[in-house]
Amino acid sequence: MPNHSPFKQLSFPSIKSQQFELKDESTIPDGEALKVKEWEVGMFIDEVAASQGIKIRRRPPTGPPLHYVGPFEFRLQNEGNTPRNILEEIVWHKDVEVSKMKEKKPLPSLKKMLDNAPPARDFIGALKEANSRTGFPGLIAEVKKASPSRGVLREDFDPVQIAKAYEKGGAACLSVLTDEKYFQCPLLCKEFVLDAWQLFYARAKGADAILLIAAVLPDLDIKYMIKICKLLRLTALVEVHDEREMDRVLEIEGIELVGINNRDLGTFEVDLGNTKKLLEGERGEKIRQKGITVVGESGLFTPDDIAYVQDAGVQALLDYGDNGYWHRVEFNCILDP
Repeated sequence: MPNHSPFKQLSFPSIKSQQFELKDESTIPDGEALKVKEWEVGMFIDEVAASQGIKIRRRPPTGPPLHYVGPFEFRLQNEGNTPRNILEEIVWHKDVEVSKMKEKKPLPSLKKMLDNAPPARDFIGALKEANSRTGFPGLIAEVKKASPSRGVLREDFDPVQIAKAYEKGGAACLSVLTDEKYFQCPLLCKEFVLDAWQLFYARAKGADAILLIAAVLPDLDIKYMIKICKLLRLTALVEVHDEREMDRVLEIEGIELVGINNRDLGTFEVDLGNTKKLLEGERGEKIRQKGITVVGESGLFTPDDIAYVQDAGVQALLDYGDNGYWHRVEFNCILDP
């Protein structure tokens, strides 16, 4: 009996080259289209990730860890089920969280919410304007209460007050985890994105930009999500950590904003030399030819740090504020969050 399934007839390489293409880029895919994409990712995510050097696993390989039954047994039974670093732990939790959120707010309901979302603001334009006007990198000031590396940054956390202070202080854009309140600055929804559903959710909540992490997402996921972002008028900030991730990203069409994170994912150590290394030579030339705006991320604590990454080719900064302060070069002052 002939097999009529289009998926079973495709070999892994053909799926790898075709799986995330949108046939009509002028329309937003429906829920069934996203389900097909998720099925394809689930079938080949490990192979795709391994081929691209991605070390962050999307979910535990054999399901959730078993109950603790003693050190020796636990280690044997759960070695593969234990997150290898903090980012992998976050991704595993996020995978479960997103699945639950999708059940509560399926894609059709998000599409209805899009009708009431405010128009998307020009995220990259705001960064370029600030850079041109001041001669310094445009600042994406981040609003957050805690970080994996530093813990709680401020107990009396008032995100609205902090965001207004950043905006008043001259931040070009804001990076937030939740954006129930709207400001004049374009908003980056800083999230661990694993699923295209999150893009719809972010835009429906008023986000103007979204973060895509190359250490987590295979190229085909990034390509697919870039196309969805363009349909939704979302700016995609694609984050890289090393040469291989940068090389992967530079081969993807449609990317306009790349962030270089100077923090090592395994050790949390910061090296600003990472930015310079990734912007030298042929990579730097390709970035300039493509007109990509580069954002410096992590380890920016002093004006000298900012001058260093600016000289390397950075036009914008995403200040995570892990040291507890925000550095505003434009006004030569420091804002205490």
